[in-house]
Amino acid sequence: MTGYAAIVLAGGAARRMGGVDKPARAIGGRPMLHRVLAAVADADQRIVVGPAGPVSQGVRTTREEPPGGGPVAATAAGLALLDSGTTTVALLAADLPLLTTAAVAELRRALAAPSAGPADARTAGRPGVLDGQPPALACYVDGDGRRQHLCAVWRFPALRAALDRLAATRGGSLDGAPVRGLLAGVAVREMSWSGSGPPPWFDCDTDEDVRRAEEWTR
Repeated sequence: MTGYAAIVLAGGAARRMGGVDKPARAIGGRPMLHRVLAAVADADQRIVVGPAGPVSQGVRTTREEPPGGGPVAATAAGLALLDSGTTTVALLAADLPLLTTAAVAELRRALAAPSAGPADARTAGRPGVLDGQPPALACYVDGDGRRQHLCAVWRFPALRAALDRLAATRGGSLDGAPVRGLLAGVAVREMSWSGSGPPPWFDCDTDEDVRRAEEWTR
């Protein structure tokens, strides 16, 4: 056991796709959800939160409370199933068809790194960016510097504490809470994708996104 777990968030209304079951939509002949689960096949525990359909043996499923309560409520539901020995948690959207094991491993290495690296130096002074303290999470940023909150790896205690803090500011409820609220007051290690191939943080919100992802997988 390595203490590494993965929570994959498979809820959401997919309004820009007409309300389809987006995680079940195939890219390169495989449902997006299955592609994400394959990228974290080396995790000790894999949790899917939301309607999942058939999943691989060993993958556990659950639902957020209330159903449709959003990604933060779903994160809390997934965290509730993790073993006490969990140390790090990959927090991932289910619509990342280009995610790879190597990309997640890079985030895990960044989180474990003891000192600030080049990615931190580029963003010195930015609110929430690592400043000489251990990071609570490592996440990818896109070409415009936007954090990809659901392509990230967290320290388990930091994620638990962030959920508790956010719930306390909302009267105990996480229903509808924004993902960025989890990052308030925590140290973030931002990572640009340095590997070969398409960006692992690319998510599919529209039919055009699906078309682009298909092209990348050919």
